[in-house]
Amino acid sequence: MNLDELDAALRHEFDGTDAEFRVVVRQAGDLDDAGRIEADRDVPLTVDEVVAHLSDAPDGRVASRWNWWLGALEAAYGGYEPYQVRRIPKE
Repeated sequence: MNLDELDAALRHEFDGTDAEFRVVVRQAGDLDDAGRIEADRDVPLTVDEVVAHLSDAPDGRVASRWNWWLGALEAAYGGYEPYQVRRIPKE
């Protein structure tokens, strides 16, 4: 997954601070590197996949949408909690 494309797509679709976008993109990169999505769901993690799932989340900023999706993955498969956003650095 191209993280620059993910960053641009997330910024286009969702609200958030620069710090929020950086953290979500970093977590998505770590999740992609781990291969968890593909192993559990038989689909690769793509920019379109991330945007689609975050679009399903209740209203909120990008980090809360990310955590909502990762919470659903945690409930379904387990092992996704480490990829949730815990802290957003101050800008």
